[in-house]
Amino acid sequence: MTDTIQIHDQQIAAGETRTVDLPVAQLYTDDPLTMPVRVVRGRRPGPTVFLSAAIHGDELNGVEIIRRVLRLPGLKTLRGTLLAVPVVNVHGFLRHSRYLPDRRDLNRSFPGSETGSVAARLAHLFLEEVVARSDVGIDLHTGAIHRPNFPQIRANLSHPQTESLARAFGAPLILDSPPVEGTLRDYTTQHDVPVLLYESGEALRFDETAIRIGVAGVRSVLRELGMLAASRAPKRKPGKSPYIAHSSGWVRASRSGVLRTLVPLGAWVKAGQRLAVVADPFGETETGLTASHAGVVIGRLCLPLVHEGDAVMHIARINGVRDGEALGGSVHDLDGLPIEPRIV
Repeated sequence: MTDTIQIHDQQIAAGETRTVDLPVAQLYTDDPLTMPVRVVRGRRPGPTVFLSAAIHGDELNGVEIIRRVLRLPGLKTLRGTLLAVPVVNVHGFLRHSRYLPDRRDLNRSFPGSETGSVAARLAHLFLEEVVARSDVGIDLHTGAIHRPNFPQIRANLSHPQTESLARAFGAPLILDSPPVEGTLRDYTTQHDVPVLLYESGEALRFDETAIRIGVAGVRSVLRELGMLAASRAPKRKPGKSPYIAHSSGWVRASRSGVLRTLVPLGAWVKAGQRLAVVADPFGETETGLTASHAGVVIGRLCLPLVHEGDAVMHIARINGVRDGEALGGSVHDLDGLPIEPRIV
């Protein structure tokens, strides 16, 4: 860890906290649009970790998770450097949109370029100013509109440090998944930077449980890296290990109509189990949707109107399903978080 770190045109010394506004673009009004980065530097050496949220501009849980992480009392004795970027896709965030003004998906635009499209330039800026200075990253996401996700970590478990950090996060489920081409995680995998992707909740909504698990998970990872001191609370019996899924698949509507779902997020399901019913508005014809494989529901459609082919239930493949069994993970590790009124 050097005495200073440079972000854009600013030098931040050890022990200093500062917000740096990265220039993104000029608006039509000629006003500047910037990406704020909170730089928190400990006085003692340690890794550099980035926290990012709202790469999809309508995914808001991560924004609140980062706000709460920055209030953790343990940051006063932080080792190393934390680079917190609560809103990466500032264009989409302002428009309540997943996408950029040109309808490109920022998380399919990495590594981008300095002279490319709006998305390419934004991706390049984030990589050059934040990711390139980091040893580890945690990227915070939610499901899409009308498609909430169960709390889960997505990571490349073939990388030993990534697997260790994924388990340390303590989400109930880890999906061992290769990154999609053009995503942030695709770039960091190629450059050997361990990055965890936390998925939980739904776009344009706050989910208090998802937020609390996210804050506790980030804190656990920082402790695992030695950046935060270990908890002083009395040690409990270790919680269940998170369940590991190595693949997943969607169950799709076989006809159009009005959807009635029968199982919630996080439910264990068996192959052949009825998950939902699609009917016409009069209820004269009904079609059941069944699970093609056993596992856990990690994503679902909550809009009760479907077209034929719409994705309805996302099931992570896990064998050995037992009715009524709770998912694993250290979701109980919420002690010591800053007192916050519950978002309802």
